[in-house]
Amino acid sequence: MEAALSGRLRHRARGRRDLPAVGDWVALEPGAGRGLIQAVLPRTSVFARRAAHTVAEEQIVAANVDIVFLLSAMDHDFNPRRIERYLTLAWESGAMPVVVLSKADSQSDPAPMIAEAERIAIGVPVLVTSARTGLGIEDLRARLAGHKTGALLGSSGVGKSTLINALVGYDRQETAAVRESDQRGRHTTTWRELVKLPGGGLLIDTPGMRALHLLEAEEGILASFADIEQLAGECDFRDCTHGPEPGCAVKRAVDSGTLPAERLANYHKLVAELAFLESKTDRKAQMEKKAAGRTGARALRKRLKDKER
Repeated sequence: MEAALSGRLRHRARGRRDLPAVGDWVALEPGAGRGLIQAVLPRTSVFARRAAHTVAEEQIVAANVDIVFLLSAMDHDFNPRRIERYLTLAWESGAMPVVVLSKADSQSDPAPMIAEAERIAIGVPVLVTSARTGLGIEDLRARLAGHKTGALLGSSGVGKSTLINALVGYDRQETAAVRESDQRGRHTTTWRELVKLPGGGLLIDTPGMRALHLLEAEEGILASFADIEQLAGECDFRDCTHGPEPGCAVKRAVDSGTLPAERLANYHKLVAELAFLESKTDRKAQMEKKAAGRTGARALRKRLKDKER
C-alpha cells in the first residue's frame, strides 16, 4: 500500500530519527488509494550513519534489523580497515554483525583473506560466498530462517544485489560489472528496499557506501577492538592513549608483531573521529542554547514594555 506521512507526524518530528525508515513498523491509517502514517513504533535496532556533509545529522540506513551482513568482496574491494569501521557501526546498532566475503571464485587461494578477516572480526562469524558457484548461499539463507530481518551493507560492487538474486532464485535486482579501469563498483542500487525471501525472512538491500561516517559509536569501538581494549588493561597508566606513554602494553604488542600497526592506527583514527564529532555536537548544543536564551530574553523585554504601556 502506498502511504504518506500525516501532517501531525511531520510537524512533531525533531529530525530524521522520528520519521519512518526502511524496516520500520508504523501505525497506518488506511485510506482510499493510499494510507496515512500516523506514528513510528519503537525500534529494536537502528543502523545509522552520519549524513554526508553534516556534523551530527543522523541518517538511518535500516531499522529493526536482526542481522547485519557486512560485505567485502575478495577482489580489489577487500579492505580490512573498512571492515573494522563497518563492525564498529554494526555493534552500535544493536543488530548481530556477520562478515560476508563475497566473490570467493575470484581468488585461487582465499585462505589469507579469510584469516585476516577472522583476525579483525573478533567473535563475529565470517562467511565465504560466491553467487556464481553457489558457495555459502544456503548458509546465508539459514541465518534468516524464522522470519528474521537482515541488511546487506557494503560498498558498490561487492555483489549485494547479486547475492539477493541468488537468495530469491531469480534476477530481481539490477546488477552491473565493476569498471575495468579501476575495479570500482557502480551504483546499481540507488535506494533502500525490503526484499521478501522465499520460505520466510526479509533482507534490506542498500546503496553502496564508500563513505561511512561515525555518529555515536563508543560501544561499537569497544566491541570491534576488543583485543586492544583487553591489552589496555595491562598498560602502566589507566588513561594511556597508546601513543608516546611509557609502559604501554598496546605498543608492546605492535612492536612484537602480535598486533598489526595498521589496526592500531585505524583504532586511533576512529577514536579521534568520534571525539571530534562529540566536540562539534557539544558546541552546536551550546550555540542552540545561547540562541534560545537570546530569544527568550527578547520576548521577556517585549512583554515588560507592553505592560509599561
